Amino acid sequence: MKIAFVGKGGSGKTTLSSLFIRHLAANEAPVVAVDADINQHLGAALGLTEEEAAGLPAMGAQLPLIKEYLRGSNPRIASADTMIKTTPPGAGSRLLRVREDNPVYQACARPVRLDGEEVRLMATGPFTESDLGVACYHSKVGAVELCLNHLVDGPDEYVVVDMTAGSDSFASGMFTRFDVTFLVAEPTLKGISVYRQYKAYARDFGVALKVIGNKVQGRDDIEFLRAEAGEDLLVTVGHSDWVRAMEKGRPPRFELLEADNRMALQALQDAADDSYAQRDWARYTEQMVHFHLRNAESWGNAKTGADLAQQVDPGFVLGEQSGAAIPRPAPQPA
Repeated sequence: MKIAFVGKGGSGKTTLSSLFIRHLAANEAPVVAVDADINQHLGAALGLTEEEAAGLPAMGAQLPLIKEYLRGSNPRIASADTMIKTTPPGAGSRLLRVREDNPVYQACARPVRLDGEEVRLMATGPFTESDLGVACYHSKVGAVELCLNHLVDGPDEYVVVDMTAGSDSFASGMFTRFDVTFLVAEPTLKGISVYRQYKAYARDFGVALKVIGNKVQGRDDIEFLRAEAGEDLLVTVGHSDWVRAMEKGRPPRFELLEADNRMALQALQDAADDSYAQRDWARYTEQMVHFHLRNAESWGNAKTGADLAQQVDPGFVLGEQSGAAIPRPAPQPA
């Protein structure tokens, strides 16, 4: 399952995504974790030292390798230089799988051990001084979007992405790449404002959205969140001594996390697993193509000097069977 964590800055989004990743690892589930936030803190939240986190390879720096590998023998893509962040896969494209080893993971992912279990961690890379005034952070997350477009995952496999804060997640079509999106909201008007924006933007794209109420201190906070988020409110999380110890760099074993918080994390996993029944590869592919054509027209064609609409393979839908594209059903006569 592809899972996104979103929320306003300071909501606890990264902390909760790291706890969820630890929970999945404790359940021995295969996990690819991706730090796609402009503030790169997921590695530290998973227990890496500052030096180890800074040493993570930046996916953006490996974009030429990623493009060349994913292009494969797709005849619709003349060269890796003509691929942009939204380029969809087609016949001949190489696809990524959660459990496999491949050159993209070798270049961009690093193993992180969590209480004896191991997850793969990837990061877009930080916004550096050399980027100031000349680059947009969304250009860096293009490597993540391209990988998600070519990623085939099945049940009991998890890709967890810590997204950039606030409504900036909508600066690309990546917000449609997920089976479920967990929005972390504090019980305040500012905390709920991002939920309202996200709900409005996501409505037209069928994005499955669930709210995690964080920093909840009592019944009044829960009632406030329920009044604002309604049925979208999935769980609430309060103070955690375990998290406080983790933030001091001295996390106990994960099995010692408070029972209420363990139950909340299990509810998140259950919601992610339940979303599998709603998975629609045809819609997923159509949305991928929709955003590709929009990007091609607005800037991609001019940048690459190519007609990027020709990269769309109309005969295929991304699917799970053998980790490859599967034929799209022929249109029925009117």
